[in-house]
Amino acid sequence: MSARYGDYARDVSGWFLGMTGAQLALVTLAGVPALLALNARTWVLLVAYLPAWGVLAAVLLVPVRGRATGRWLADLCLHSIGGVMGWSVFGSAAVAGTAEDLSAADLPGVLAGIRTHDGPPFGQLAGRPVIVQDQAARTWAAVARISHPGIGLAEPDERNRMGAGLAELCELAARTDLVDVLALQVRTVPDDGAERAAWEHAHTRPGAPELAVQVNVLLTEGLTPAAVRTEAFVTVVVGERRIGRAAREAGGGVDGRARVLHGVMGEVEAALRGPVGCTAVSWLDSAELAAAVRTGFAPGDRGQLVAADLAATQNPDMATGVPMAAAGPTRARAEVRHYIHDAWASVTDTVLLPDSGAVLGALAPVLVPTTAGERRCLTVFLGPLPLERATRLVGREQMSATTGSELRARMGFRERARQRRDTERIGAADEKLAVGRALVRPAVAACVTVPATWPVDEHGRRLSASVRAAGFVPLRLDLAQDSGFGAAAIPLGIGLPDRRGRR
Repeated sequence: MSARYGDYARDVSGWFLGMTGAQLALVTLAGVPALLALNARTWVLLVAYLPAWGVLAAVLLVPVRGRATGRWLADLCLHSIGGVMGWSVFGSAAVAGTAEDLSAADLPGVLAGIRTHDGPPFGQLAGRPVIVQDQAARTWAAVARISHPGIGLAEPDERNRMGAGLAELCELAARTDLVDVLALQVRTVPDDGAERAAWEHAHTRPGAPELAVQVNVLLTEGLTPAAVRTEAFVTVVVGERRIGRAAREAGGGVDGRARVLHGVMGEVEAALRGPVGCTAVSWLDSAELAAAVRTGFAPGDRGQLVAADLAATQNPDMATGVPMAAAGPTRARAEVRHYIHDAWASVTDTVLLPDSGAVLGALAPVLVPTTAGERRCLTVFLGPLPLERATRLVGREQMSATTGSELRARMGFRERARQRRDTERIGAADEKLAVGRALVRPAVAACVTVPATWPVDEHGRRLSASVRAAGFVPLRLDLAQDSGFGAAAIPLGIGLPDRRGRR
């Protein structure tokens, strides 16, 4: 597929010359002493204060690796305070023996507000998908495991159809006026060989030729460490402000919200099975979600969970799965540039969209491990905006672009190619909104997980190299690795914060 998509813009556009309202107010207040000195004609004080004003403006406006200098200082102070107070270290209540309810989630960091509820029956099989409540963000979510044939061997027309199907899914989410975020997560995990071991145990014959047995053992030893498995999840996140009224009409409480969420899940599932091209969509119940969260924190535990499930088919009395209270790590610690959870360490990068655009499937190299035993995760957050809010954002961008163009023309500066392209893009976005298209706020987080005894910084550099090889720009989430890991590797819809509040 040769078509490139580059019709996107910055998440936060300034009110005036790229500055937000807060930045404009702070820069103006910082310049008040200079204006007073100019009015009083105290030229010495004016000349002495102008460099200080420039430094303050640079601290407030100039970004350094995605954050302004003042924001870096504030985040560093908060991280240091959290380390001194012990807030950056997590200990599981189940390990300490203080867990009162094993069905209640006990997760670290930004996941601490997660609560899970068994919803009412859903679908033809009357399953009970788990409803995920985030008390901190005031959201409700449902998680589905999906199977997709991929686009690596697909024909160009089929790729175009899948790309159009993803756009239709985003537009559907925007038309429901309920969905806050659609999170698409893909994990590339090392193959533990549990299914193959069970198959060999069931099909091995006592009188098998010795040579055949030896060849099979050699193949298992050579191929299993290098093999990987891919699993994908879709999380539908709905805000409390959007779902509250409809939930009261549906009976109120958790069941009322679950019934409203079931309607959204049905529409999303139809779009996933139809134009997107998924071959299977399975909404997770409490036990399946607990296993997904546990394998997110500890990839090596998957083999034991699968082996227990396979053995339970022969011995129904065998305990399987993991309780939600033990799904999280037993101990976790947030470092400046990586995150340690149990016997594993992870590095998370955000992925910045390139100016040249991207093609469908361009992020595939990010999911390719560079060595056996390495786990890669990639989560794409798609936040469809309501039409009214999208119209306001595009209108503000038009005002900012028009003001900047007029000021540059009055000052005699020539308009650059990027500035002309941004103006054309804003006009195209306004036209698309007028014909019913949706404005979507995207975000991407990529994570690599390795055993804690490995050089985690080296694997973090390899992750960044994979992101650059895919044509994107990596940005390490320094001072927020625990939050980044929760967004990139745990399928609970955590991520993509809404700084302007929820509707």
